[in-house]
Amino acid sequence: MTPWPSTSLRLRLLGLTAVGLALALLLAWFVLGGLFRDESMRQFRHGLEQQLDQLTARVEFDAQGQPTVDAASLSDPRWHKPYSGLYWQLNDADQGALLRSRSLWDTRLANAPDALGDATVHAHAGTGPQDAPLLVLERVVRSPDQPGTRWRLLVAADSRAVQDAVAQFRSVLAWSLAALLALLLAAAWAQVALGLAPLRALQRALAELQAGRSQRLQGPAPLEVQPLVDGFNTVLDSHAQLVQRARQQAGDLAHAVKTPLAVLSQAAEAALARQQRDPSQAGDTRLATLVLEQVAQARREVDWHLARARAAGGRGVPGQRVALAPVVRDLLRVMDKVHAARALALRCADIDVDLAFAGEAQDLQEILGNLLDNACKWARAAVSVAAQLASGAGPPVLVITVQDDGPGIAAQQRDAVLARGVRVDESVPGSGLGLAIVADRVAAYGGTLALESAPHGGLRVVVRLPAAV
Repeated sequence: MTPWPSTSLRLRLLGLTAVGLALALLLAWFVLGGLFRDESMRQFRHGLEQQLDQLTARVEFDAQGQPTVDAASLSDPRWHKPYSGLYWQLNDADQGALLRSRSLWDTRLANAPDALGDATVHAHAGTGPQDAPLLVLERVVRSPDQPGTRWRLLVAADSRAVQDAVAQFRSVLAWSLAALLALLLAAAWAQVALGLAPLRALQRALAELQAGRSQRLQGPAPLEVQPLVDGFNTVLDSHAQLVQRARQQAGDLAHAVKTPLAVLSQAAEAALARQQRDPSQAGDTRLATLVLEQVAQARREVDWHLARARAAGGRGVPGQRVALAPVVRDLLRVMDKVHAARALALRCADIDVDLAFAGEAQDLQEILGNLLDNACKWARAAVSVAAQLASGAGPPVLVITVQDDGPGIAAQQRDAVLARGVRVDESVPGSGLGLAIVADRVAAYGGTLALESAPHGGLRVVVRLPAAV
């Protein structure tokens, strides 16, 4: 079975309803039109049979056994008006028109080709004056004195009036059913709109969740939808607990690993210090130096994987919303204290108070903290921060720019510095993980990070992250 094409549920319901109603009303048009036609023809034939009975009563036979008709006694004036639409004719055994009404004028009616039995009325269609369609009724009449001789008495009436009435009825019926279809479709649209209202409310609740204004689907729902809402909220709660537990375990593991690393580092540093104070002390300087190098490498690896674990779990918790301006102000105050000796000018453009990040505060702090710390390390005199909401269609995007006036990074080196542990200048303190951690954290939120040259020299980092609106 071919699946239904991907489209809106509203269109599916309205489409099925429209097709069903159209087919039902079309069938009603055929059935009602047929019933009206049959009833009209039945009434038409019944009236014609009464005319036949009246005419049969007017047939008399003379002394020679020849039939005569007292036409003057017929009450319907149409018998006497040429081409009036009502006709009679009396045929002899040779199918000749022995007698006929004045309304036929010079036209003759044809008998049916089949045999006609006694005491029966035969009906068939025929053609009358001016090629008018006729309904013809025939009956056998006999003379009481000559029962072996048969005559055929015919009466006919123009059926165009019935056909016109049926056509008019079908036309009026078609327009009436079309109007009824329009009313039913309007009622169906209203019914679908009311029926889908809970889904629209659910859609708005999901938008609130994605925008970070709530952490669960809020509001009552119909009985049919409530299990979905409850199940979704349960999944959200379970996922949040899972992410929190994973982060806790990652932190515990990092602490468990860093403690013995700190012991090894202190022991190696103590050995080197003793040897420097007293060269006669036994010890292997190369071994102590190797231990310090490996401990530093192990610490970088732990920091790297811990940051990746936090980044992997951060995007998985929906409903987060963090105002950007307070985070930037707090981080600038911290950087001003950390790099106070350099007397840097830390500038921040006016950030709209409504700008917010759709994620966790810890992730935003780590992204901006690493970028600002990196900029302060390389800047000569100034570091600036700006943020705005990107224009255009699609989901809202937060664009954050961090710029310094340092030496910058050559274009051919920009991809390399985003790799973990890569340092452009070994004389500048650090582990080489800052930009790599930022790139991983930004990617976890589906954002982008671009390294560009600042207009007046230095490095400009442009980060695009999901915005909460």
